[in-house]
Amino acid sequence: MRDTMEVDTPPVLAIRGLCSHYGPIQALHGIDIDVRRGQLVALVGANGAGKTTLLRAVSGVQPASGGTIRFGDADITRMSADKRVRAGICQVPEGRQVFGPMTVEDNLRLGAYTRPKGELAADLERMYALFPVLREKRHLLAGMLSGGQQQMLAMGRALMGHPRVLLLDEPSMGLAPLLIQEIFRIVQRLRDEDITILLVEQNAHAALAIADIGYVIETGRIILSGPGPELLNNEQVQSAYLGM
Repeated sequence: MRDTMEVDTPPVLAIRGLCSHYGPIQALHGIDIDVRRGQLVALVGANGAGKTTLLRAVSGVQPASGGTIRFGDADITRMSADKRVRAGICQVPEGRQVFGPMTVEDNLRLGAYTRPKGELAADLERMYALFPVLREKRHLLAGMLSGGQQQMLAMGRALMGHPRVLLLDEPSMGLAPLLIQEIFRIVQRLRDEDITILLVEQNAHAALAIADIGYVIETGRIILSGPGPELLNNEQVQSAYLGM
């Protein structure tokens, strides 16, 4: 493993005993997760297991009813969502949620609203180098892009904020197999560039294959954790999530 993943390195994101409710219904039951700098951490599980709720709690749009979320040295459990963005937590939401009536470039610019304006041109150029198709279509309305291109745009928009932790929620959802491969190649490239990523994904095989650390969640509880390749070869994971 790379130096950034040594277990004695303090986590940049430390989730301890996290609970969350939707009214009387408890969705998360005492979740513990560590994300260290430069890691790709994957959270896998079936629909309704609590994956998206966890990301929403980390980004601040879903309140925690118990436990703590620490980001670096700060306790952010009660911090507002906009302050978390400014602190360096940026989320690519499930279903992409680009601003369809706006151009591709204006969507990217929105992602940089917390950044110094003098760095905007360089940041845009970096996104166009990472996602060449967005350069080609930068003057088109975002709603005219294909699903895969919208996913790239949503990722680029989040990266424009220079995240210390990038939250990726189901990036492969609704995409054709070839596009899923392309999206995961991009995710792996971001990891190789030392961008810290917490990835939530129903496609357990694709996620665990590139993850440094994986967690398996069922009904709001972590039931397994370990290095991604080890979980990929775990009989319980293979039976439940890989159809093996």
